[in-house]
Amino acid sequence: MHLKITKITVVLIALGLMCSCASSPAKKEKNKNSVPGIVLLLGDDHGWDEVGYNGHPFVKTPVLDEMAAEGLRFDRFYSGHSSCSPTRGSFMTGRHPNRYGTFTPGFSIRPEEITIAHLLKAAGYATAHFGKWHLGPVKKDSPTNPGAMGFDEWLSHDNFFEMDPMLSRNGESPQKIEGEGSEVIIDAAIQFIEKSRNENKPFLAVVWFGSPHEPYSGLPQDLALYENLPDSLGKKESRLTSNETGLQVTRPLRDVLQERYAEITAMDRAIGKLRDYLKKNNLKENTLVWYCGDNGTPGDANRTAMTLRGQKGNIYEGGVRVPGVLEWPARLKNPASTSAVAVTSDIFPTLAEIVSQPLPDRSLDGISLVPIFDDPSKQRQKQLCFWEFNIDKVFDKTPLSYIDPKLQEGTSPLVKKLGGKYTRDFLNFKYNQISENDFSGERTIYKDHYKLMLEGQTPNKNGTELYDIGKDPAEQKNLADEYPEIVQQMQTELRKWQESVLNSLLGADYKK
Repeated sequence: MHLKITKITVVLIALGLMCSCASSPAKKEKNKNSVPGIVLLLGDDHGWDEVGYNGHPFVKTPVLDEMAAEGLRFDRFYSGHSSCSPTRGSFMTGRHPNRYGTFTPGFSIRPEEITIAHLLKAAGYATAHFGKWHLGPVKKDSPTNPGAMGFDEWLSHDNFFEMDPMLSRNGESPQKIEGEGSEVIIDAAIQFIEKSRNENKPFLAVVWFGSPHEPYSGLPQDLALYENLPDSLGKKESRLTSNETGLQVTRPLRDVLQERYAEITAMDRAIGKLRDYLKKNNLKENTLVWYCGDNGTPGDANRTAMTLRGQKGNIYEGGVRVPGVLEWPARLKNPASTSAVAVTSDIFPTLAEIVSQPLPDRSLDGISLVPIFDDPSKQRQKQLCFWEFNIDKVFDKTPLSYIDPKLQEGTSPLVKKLGGKYTRDFLNFKYNQISENDFSGERTIYKDHYKLMLEGQTPNKNGTELYDIGKDPAEQKNLADEYPEIVQQMQTELRKWQESVLNSLLGADYKK
């Protein structure tokens, strides 16, 4: 039976831990050394293929390649959704984003959610967020800013950012910080870790990069690495945001990819800077460093180098399978890889087990991956589900806001202009009643080595797709007609899961 956690309880536990630590220096030092430092890294629009260790023909990622070779490499790691805000919610809560109304990019999390920051704070950690937030505004009065969601401090942006980012420190007005975006937030994370170390506290640093999300830009040294991309790419075109106007523009794909790959390499180098700091300061051994992407490769990037079907925005493998690598030398003594299915929702329960904190008394979709740390041959037993919520079918044209719209107005400037603005506002709707209409939308369930998809692009006559992902990761052969019993069983399990999700969306979890 999971124990119940409320935010008030979290604060009381954290205060109790701080008092007990302060009363005994010896105990304080023991606590510091018994739990790991934790750094969680997330790339923005970084798909599974776009790392050297997965065989990409052009992209150079020497640091991530080294992490994959020396740590634990997840060969089937998934983002919790095919787009960013929902995945970020799953990363934070261990729950599918539809449970709390984070349906698509630009939808906020709900204030009642319990996050990894609350969890780690209760275990005595100093907590901080750096970079892209995208779960609501980062301003002071936002009920879903990083501070409201459990972080002691933050240097963050409402959405994505490029060179010389405009970032808000602890909810103040955004200020321009000169430098390459990935390095800027890594430098801030290093400063936070150093401060935590001096205060003898374990640390949780959540670093969410703005790269390689479009519009793209790169430093000369990184652009030079990709000057010799194939000439054939110059004959194709890509539509994306202009760095000059913030509006859509069409450019040669070769130029676009040169800049995109330069951003990936710069992000990779920034991760290397962090690892060098940890090693130099004798922190690497007992620091867990975990990197993954927030969704698959977007359509403006070249698909000819990709091996998986689909892209950002749909839940074929190319839309949700992402790079996933983890280092923790104190626990992971030998390099390993695993074919076990893992997802961003697993981060919450995994950290809970590592720091011996109880799970909240509410529906979770993730599982602890600690058993896989100990035995990478283990496979996931719990089902994994994805669901692209059909907002237009569920809500009318004037849905009621879950949060005061004024509190949902963003303040962080960004390059891309949308709706006449260079800032982003957020949404979250009240949901009051479950109806049969609400179960629609593209959705999948993974069980064992099968993946069932409903309302996909190539269904059989009954509207279903079934793939043996182990043998057919490219999702080419629909087996639905060959295995009707498996289809029926998986459909039943998927429907039961959807009922649980809609019950959470009603707010039932907050009443426990």
